[in-house]
Amino acid sequence: MSAAIQIDKVEKSYKSLKALGGVSLTIEEGEFFGLLGPNGAGKTTLISTIAGLIRPDAGSVRIHGHDVTRDFRKARMSLGVVPQELVFDPFFTVRETLRLQSGYFGLKNNDKWIDEVMDNLDLTNKADVNMRALSGGMKRRVLVAQALVHKPPVIVLDEPTAGVDVELRQTLWKFISRLNKEGHTVVLTTHYLEEAQAMCQRVAMLKLGQVVAQDSMSRLLRRVSGSQLVVHLKSGALPEGLRHLIAHDEPENPNRFSLRVNGYDEVEPILACLREAGAEIDEMQLQQADLEDIFIQIMEGRTL
Repeated sequence: MSAAIQIDKVEKSYKSLKALGGVSLTIEEGEFFGLLGPNGAGKTTLISTIAGLIRPDAGSVRIHGHDVTRDFRKARMSLGVVPQELVFDPFFTVRETLRLQSGYFGLKNNDKWIDEVMDNLDLTNKADVNMRALSGGMKRRVLVAQALVHKPPVIVLDEPTAGVDVELRQTLWKFISRLNKEGHTVVLTTHYLEEAQAMCQRVAMLKLGQVVAQDSMSRLLRRVSGSQLVVHLKSGALPEGLRHLIAHDEPENPNRFSLRVNGYDEVEPILACLREAGAEIDEMQLQQADLEDIFIQIMEGRTL
């Protein structure tokens, strides 16, 4: 396979802030690729660089071999970007908005594809509704449709399901999965790690403008250490002797603790310690490690 997106040693700074510190990534054609990281990791800056909206201080980005700076027109024709922000023109209907977007790419008589996109995103009954009259979720559907009007081989989704309902998530992922199976490359950034785990074949994690992990989803899941014993205490407190096992803090639920374990044989000693301390368990569950566990361990600097 050839590279759909080739990112080589990209750097970008804003005065004293180094947003990207030499990022290199290769995303192959037909991949469903996840770009993950906490707020401020550099994800949006990297996506803006891929889209040609920001010029890097150093390094290069190519979309299907076209440099996003020197060959912007061809690079942009190969790319569809769904931005995180809700940006729209309030003076047009949904159909007019999509026809106008088609015109930006020199496409005429594109209504057949526009109708198919609207149908797949449940926008058909809103086709003649003015954009300013739509709900936030419907506006986000239109943003997705705008990114797809020119049938780009590479689709970048920046937090596409942020603040939207379950119905839109299911509709969006069904359509995007279909496009991916048809050969479109998809790059996803999201804070919903369960979505990334379900959809992405490979992921890269950014922290402070650096790639700190990059691997296939299956290999990442195999690398994580152990599972978690989740206990919710009805009374009492977690003994100090168990606090080193806490996988992550849960300030919104101070009586719930996720404890790292490497096997069933470690469960009974934990329960014995809780009984000895006088703690009473309300609920208990043994969970297998998932992408959230991996993400937390990597962001905390622990080696997998």
